[in-house]
Amino acid sequence: MMTTAPIIVLLALSARTVTLEEAVRAAEAQKPEVRVAQANAAVGVARTVQARAPALPQIKVEAEYDRTTGNRRQRPGRATEVSNSWNFYNWFEGQVTGTQLIWDFGKTLNSWRAAEMRAVALADTERATRLEAVGTVRAAFFRARAAKALIGVARQTLANQERHLAQITGFVQAGTRPEIDLAQSRATSANARVGTIRTENDFTAARAELNQAMGVAGDTDYDVADDGFPPVPGETGPLGALIDEAIRARPDLAALDHRVRAQELAARAVRGNYWPSLNLIGAARDEGQSLEQTRRLEGFTVITNGGMAWNVWGGVQLSWPLFQGLLTRGQVREADAEVAAARAERDGLVNQVWVAVQQAVASVRSAQEALVASDQALAAARERLRLADGRYTAGVGSIIELSDAELGSTTAGAQRVAAEYALAAARAALVLALGRT
Repeated sequence: MMTTAPIIVLLALSARTVTLEEAVRAAEAQKPEVRVAQANAAVGVARTVQARAPALPQIKVEAEYDRTTGNRRQRPGRATEVSNSWNFYNWFEGQVTGTQLIWDFGKTLNSWRAAEMRAVALADTERATRLEAVGTVRAAFFRARAAKALIGVARQTLANQERHLAQITGFVQAGTRPEIDLAQSRATSANARVGTIRTENDFTAARAELNQAMGVAGDTDYDVADDGFPPVPGETGPLGALIDEAIRARPDLAALDHRVRAQELAARAVRGNYWPSLNLIGAARDEGQSLEQTRRLEGFTVITNGGMAWNVWGGVQLSWPLFQGLLTRGQVREADAEVAAARAERDGLVNQVWVAVQQAVASVRSAQEALVASDQALAAARERLRLADGRYTAGVGSIIELSDAELGSTTAGAQRVAAEYALAAARAALVLALGRT
């Protein structure tokens, strides 16, 4: 079931247009990294139950049957000599034992609370993994969308080249243009056709990457929607407010906070090994040669042969390992070092958050300016191509001038697509850096 689910989802996406929202839902539902994080979170909950177990009553039932001889040892100084034989007897034993922890100086309690903190940290890690998967699939979607847009640019360029080729062919046949213009136009048209093939291949590769980001396996027989990414609230605001928001909202940072707390509690639990533990104990035991009791009366005395004998007892147990070869001392040092490492890792992630938010904001703002400039460049390049086309048709322009204008228009169109993709990707990266969905 787990192996076929991605293919089923892909078949549902095939032969139609995949939107950004659909790609995000697919990544959240089935990307392997997300499923692994979900399983790890479930493991954390299960370990919490295990850590709580020593604080609850412990009940154990034991039963044993033996086929045994009844020989006794000959002790020194005993006047009566003991004789051994190979006679075998049945022997039955049954016992129920119960214990309840009273106090162990916080060992069990702190271990339980540490397990709870680790479970919360794993849940935060699951959220962080899901957020990372969303950021990855958004970036892959926008790359595919940009690759699709570049196909449009390449096809438009090819259409212009083919139109010019037909036009120049007529001019050369009429004798108004030299043969070199026709050769130049044919080469340019062929290059445009190669460029179109290359962009189509790039679109296929981009959709394959999108499949991987969505967690699906299969072909790329689908289209991608022309979805954009809306402005991020606060992207033009003060940087400090965004950083504060990221520190509060990032699930990976919350996971490290809970890991630090878990390590602190684990260190407390280890220190409890210096002290004793106190338990209530109770048991009932029944043992004998036969499960059936045989009784006979001799006067007023009741004699039981081979029957079961039962006993019950209860009490308080104190257990204190006074010296274990400095084991506890080493465990305490290890626990303290793990606390220090977790705190340092948390501080390192805070530094990464600062850098990620600053870079994302800078990328958004520069991409916005680049998009405005690319729009202006595209408009100018199209006007230049229009004028060069008119001049060449009127016989006052050269083929080089026309070719340069065509190349400029193609380059400006590609730059416009790249700027639009850069803005969408920068906004997606900013959302990821802020810990938003």
